[in-house]
Amino acid sequence: MLDLILLVDSLHPPLTGIGRYTYELTRRLQGCDEITLMRYFSMGRWIQDPLSELTVKLRNSANTRGANDTVSFRSRMARNRMIVRAYSTISPALFGWQLRGNRKSILHSPNFSLPPFSGKSVSTVHDLSHIIYPQFHPAARVDFLNISLGPSLARADHVITVSETVRHEMIERGLMPPDRVSAIHLAADSVYQPHSDDMLQPAMEALGLTAGGYCLFVGTVEPRKNVERLIRAYGHLPAELRRRWPLVVAGGKGWNSDATHALMARGQEEGWLRYLSFVDQQWLPALYAGARLMAYPSLYEGFGLPIVEAMASGTPVLTSSVSCMPEVAGGAARLVNPLDLDEMAYALQDCLANEIWRTEARARGLARAAALSWDRCAEQTVDVYKRVQDSAI
Repeated sequence: MLDLILLVDSLHPPLTGIGRYTYELTRRLQGCDEITLMRYFSMGRWIQDPLSELTVKLRNSANTRGANDTVSFRSRMARNRMIVRAYSTISPALFGWQLRGNRKSILHSPNFSLPPFSGKSVSTVHDLSHIIYPQFHPAARVDFLNISLGPSLARADHVITVSETVRHEMIERGLMPPDRVSAIHLAADSVYQPHSDDMLQPAMEALGLTAGGYCLFVGTVEPRKNVERLIRAYGHLPAELRRRWPLVVAGGKGWNSDATHALMARGQEEGWLRYLSFVDQQWLPALYAGARLMAYPSLYEGFGLPIVEAMASGTPVLTSSVSCMPEVAGGAARLVNPLDLDEMAYALQDCLANEIWRTEARARGLARAAALSWDRCAEQTVDVYKRVQDSAI
């Protein structure tokens, strides 16, 4: 039987990639018979019920200036190199002291960094973009990961990655031995599913869209996501096609994205692009399901959850031929070189207009998404806990 301490610092609005992973894992581990005691620790304090706290935060953050200010303040602090370096130096010792006396427990950090801990420990590493593509991040974030990841890996008895691609990247760089790294895929939540016209109508009216009448990108607008090239490639499509199926970009403003937002503004003025920023979670499943095509030409991902969420929604997907995207798509998506504007433009036009491909891609995508499961993710994570508990490492 297992005594687990889960670090839940990423459970805060807006609930994006790592936060979603932590949320889905927490929900399922709470009901696991093999875990006899489960406790939660976040940013230096013990938490009784993190999912209830998250529900309150999400409710309070809906359309409130205060929540947006909190997010903006957190974001500004995370980009200050002096603050980040001080935090990276002080927090491990402080958190390790607060976690003392739990040597019979297993500590799991779903978000890269592990504090010192006297018991067994597991870390989830979502990607190595700060090493492979440091130019895709603010310098402060690169500083934090460069300072914290090495010691965290040295403390970890086992590391989970969210794709085989990231697992191989870690092994190739000598960050962990192969027998102490396991790849466990993520999945789409059950809310992502094909929608009937009646199911789509409220969201389409709220967002000012037409079902089947747009091409969609979902993700933070930042250099790594390659949104600028997607917009430029879309601008190469015939004007009639762009008017019929405009590009909808749904995602918050990320780091170093001013040029991309200026490009989006021109597309909006010309009438073939819509920028929605963050979309309320209640509308997101319908936004996916109502799209004619999901375009996700990212330059690097650890997993790329929007690919699977779109497939589960019955929406055909175009994505990149690099990084983990082919692995995650599993043969169900159209793959393109994300650096080649001409190739991307040609593929976008074909995917939007080719009904035979669309029908086949929809069926393949639904099958691929069904093969991935949050329940299986949790089960495989518990298997890692048991191996760590039984190991002599």
